[in-house]
Amino acid sequence: MSVPLLDYRNVTVYRGERVALENITLSVAQGDHIAILGPNGSGKSTLIKTFTRECYPAPAAGSWLRILGQEAWDVTSLRSMLGIVTNDLVAACTDGMSSDFAENPRRVTGRHTVLSGFFSSIGLWAHHHVTPEMERKADEILDRFDVTHLADRQLDEVSSGEARRLVIGRALVHDPAALVLDEVANSLDLGANRELQDTVRRIAQAGTTVVMVTHHLPDIIPEIDRVILLHRGRIIEDGPKARVLVPETLSALFGARVDVTRRDGYYAAW
Repeated sequence: MSVPLLDYRNVTVYRGERVALENITLSVAQGDHIAILGPNGSGKSTLIKTFTRECYPAPAAGSWLRILGQEAWDVTSLRSMLGIVTNDLVAACTDGMSSDFAENPRRVTGRHTVLSGFFSSIGLWAHHHVTPEMERKADEILDRFDVTHLADRQLDEVSSGEARRLVIGRALVHDPAALVLDEVANSLDLGANRELQDTVRRIAQAGTTVVMVTHHLPDIIPEIDRVILLHRGRIIEDGPKARVLVPETLSALFGARVDVTRRDGYYAAW
């Protein structure tokens, strides 16, 4: 049997003196698709930062945090195993005309954005050596996500939905074991959100594990069956979405009355 993608046992994380995650026990098998759902301030972003090794658990007996069976990781190697897309990353990638751009010009077209995933950079810089194999991989991803027409467009000239699809493509250049999406649908209109959902569905159907972090039920694609509810840094529910995404449980999670509907594998709440 393959080792779990994520294996957390009694993990507690502090941000300063505040407990951000408390006694988190979580196991995610390779090939599973999960959603982590919770209100703002519930600890979702801190949980993502434990994936990326930006936050470390407090040492304690009987506690561990393993990714693909390992507790110790070189961060560069880990980045090739987990494709992580956050709102902060999208903002950084789309800010091609930032304050340092005039002095340090970098290439930030759609193709260069995807290629930058090979270098863990924001856009391409003059010192980056792009190989023909990298070019082929980038073109394959552009075609796979139906964004070939954006290859030569500057990233600050494309729509928010198109930019997110390009940044997701950037995260997949190494064929990672999992794609982690942290609130990436924020601020998208209905059409762009549907295009993003279709992209993520194709990734899940192709066999890449999808870990989706959100506070919005309609973000959860039909391929995701397991939902973990996070509240005040603790897991309060973990199970099939048909059992977890019910009015009583969600009302308790968000502290307000929540009604739920389901259609074509998607859930909505109001």
